[in-house]
Amino acid sequence: MFNPRLRAVIRKEFIQIVRDPRTLVLTFAMPVVQLFLLGYAATNDVRNIDLAVVDRDRTAQSRALVASYQAADYFRVRFDADSEAELRDLVDRGRARAGLIIPPGYGRRIVAGETAGVVFVIDGSDPTVASTALAAAQLTGQAEATELTVERLARRGAAAAAMAGPAIDVRTQVWYNPDLVSAYYMVPALIGLILQFLTIILTATAIVRERERGTIEQLIVTPIRPWELVVGKLTPYVVIAFIDMVEILVAGVLLFGVPINGSLPLLLVLAGLFLVTTLGIGLFISTISSTQQEATITAIFFNLPSIFLSGFFFPLAAMPPFLQLLSYAIPLRYFLIIVRGIVLKGVGAAALWPEIVALTVFAVVIMGAAALRFHKRLD
Repeated sequence: MFNPRLRAVIRKEFIQIVRDPRTLVLTFAMPVVQLFLLGYAATNDVRNIDLAVVDRDRTAQSRALVASYQAADYFRVRFDADSEAELRDLVDRGRARAGLIIPPGYGRRIVAGETAGVVFVIDGSDPTVASTALAAAQLTGQAEATELTVERLARRGAAAAAMAGPAIDVRTQVWYNPDLVSAYYMVPALIGLILQFLTIILTATAIVRERERGTIEQLIVTPIRPWELVVGKLTPYVVIAFIDMVEILVAGVLLFGVPINGSLPLLLVLAGLFLVTTLGIGLFISTISSTQQEATITAIFFNLPSIFLSGFFFPLAAMPPFLQLLSYAIPLRYFLIIVRGIVLKGVGAAALWPEIVALTVFAVVIMGAAALRFHKRLD
């Protein structure tokens, strides 16, 4: 079928591939991982949105309204807040994605056959979750109002029930992103994604490139210390990453009108903390890779799950529980919460301390492990 020369080239290439088993395993494993993630994580079918309730009425009627939202498949009552300030704090921290405020006198107005108004607050920083919550809040309120109207019809007759008007008036408020503009959600997240992709791939290939060219041995025999070599190799990529970050912020404001409501210095400091983590990952990949091709494939193999499990494209609330649990091992998850919180919500470090602590732990552990392994490879 093939001439002898062509068969020899094909045989040679297969031998080369088999001699690099790690790259071969990654090549076959990557489609399976993509299929797994796209099958389970790629969904916008949001359920169990965390709901905080401010019940100032504390009557049987208010508890019935809360129960109706709890019974809906879209909400999960997680917090019983004492005030609107506490509700705002829960939403700012990302612990609650929606809030129900029941004013005093709600039960009295229901019993009197009057229209009782409630306020439903929605975190609009994630348009996908917010759209689902907005529609579900209105539908649930209408269903409860219809049930109460039927009861009034049975007790007082059609004429009296019609004059009373709707039983419940659900007034929705969307915070942070009232128009549910997707760019406000995606542009800040691009900062984290680009920082991770850039630093991991460039760092992993840069050090392996030195080894492939044989220049790593020349660096070893010089008086330079291992930590100086690491810092010297990583510093240019840190500078490039920060320049790219500034470019994204400027372009986001000028082209898409993304509001920056928080502290830019705080964002830069926490971006630096995130960079320590991603640089450590790239350095670690460089210590386990023999070629630039292997380093690139390994970096892509790590980056792909990060996109799906960090909440960049798809809401974490829509994922199966085991994937939500796995997402806690993804550093990008925490940085996306940080950058969206600072840019869209204008929150400070006090509201982001769980994410800051998590990134600090990742940075220390990953960079420490990468530095130790890199030092051993030099020895």
